[in-house]
Amino acid sequence: MKIIEFKWPKGFKSGAVHAGFKDDNKLDMCWLVSDEPCAAAGVYTKNQFQAAPVIVTKQNINQNHELKAVVVNSGNANSFTGNQGMKNTHTEAQMVADQLGVAPDQIGVASTGIIGKQLQMDLIENGIDHLTLSDSTDAPEAIITTDTTSKKVCVETTIDGKAVTITGFAKGSGMIHPNMGTTLSFISTDANIDGETLQSILSDKIISSFNQITVDGCMSTNDMVITLANGAAQNEPLTTTHPDFAEFESAFNYVLTGLAKLVARDGEGSSKLIEADVFHAANQEDANHVARAIVGSNLIKAMIFGEDANWGRIVQALGQTEAKISLDHLAISIENTTIVEDSTIQNFDMDELRKQLGKDEVNITVDLAAGEYNGVAWGCDLTYKYVEINAAYEE
Repeated sequence: MKIIEFKWPKGFKSGAVHAGFKDDNKLDMCWLVSDEPCAAAGVYTKNQFQAAPVIVTKQNINQNHELKAVVVNSGNANSFTGNQGMKNTHTEAQMVADQLGVAPDQIGVASTGIIGKQLQMDLIENGIDHLTLSDSTDAPEAIITTDTTSKKVCVETTIDGKAVTITGFAKGSGMIHPNMGTTLSFISTDANIDGETLQSILSDKIISSFNQITVDGCMSTNDMVITLANGAAQNEPLTTTHPDFAEFESAFNYVLTGLAKLVARDGEGSSKLIEADVFHAANQEDANHVARAIVGSNLIKAMIFGEDANWGRIVQALGQTEAKISLDHLAISIENTTIVEDSTIQNFDMDELRKQLGKDEVNITVDLAAGEYNGVAWGCDLTYKYVEINAAYEE
């Protein structure tokens, strides 16, 4: 596997336009289209108030795990919009289907932005009318909201001696918290793989990637991660018994994890990425939960922002969980500074610790000494800017 410059896999094209949802002529609508129907897989927010696009896209994919295209708008979430919101989503899918000459259930629809406002269908129609298909890679720019930058990862691997590309792009900055999705993200690949196998891989790998990030503990109504595979690489069908299956899984997981970390790093108002590594947990659930508890603690997030060496907040966050912890053999370190070993406070240089907290990436490592399982999670610091952004989001 190698990381390559962002491009679409073979057989995919895209387009992005300013439909009118955002000011200043910023891109706010895009689509990703395959020459041929794709195997499709998706995971979706567990929020009880799933937005209309989430419901419709999930229904379309669940029919036979196949899509031709995905269309996305930013600036309006089409969430908590009742029956009219559902009608608008179906209408949008039909408009795109008419443009491409396919059935509307071949279209995935996604939206992001303000909750509780009906979708302006004149803007949707205007956007679809002006969308074109090319090798342009502007689509990631069209889906961002409070993001400071677009998020994209592209890798190339080899299956049956043929080059296979996996390309992912995402948005997400606030209202980021498990349980799937935590973002809008779209993965495309030219690998030949059936929809059910693709769904199995996505559902498995999402657990240790997007479900291990948090920004503010708030779960969106619109989150989804969609994967499309069109088979244009012409490799032999990927199954669990294929000799290159593990290689594809590894490359796919790299894209998911890379995007998840980019979302965590760009948390609203953030200045630092926090990574929590947990070792020797009693089970995988404990390992993942403890890692998320660390990066999700407002006290720890504020500590990292203020470069304040109040490490006792880590002990508090660990003890608040129900994970099994060896109370006599706990170990904690921040970057290169060992703070606790065998549940005993170590002699360390406080000034050096504060210096470590000044980095733009801060690693917290915890050894629970309770088993053989490891976990990792990512988050960001809590800054004054986060409050400023969310105190005036509609302005």
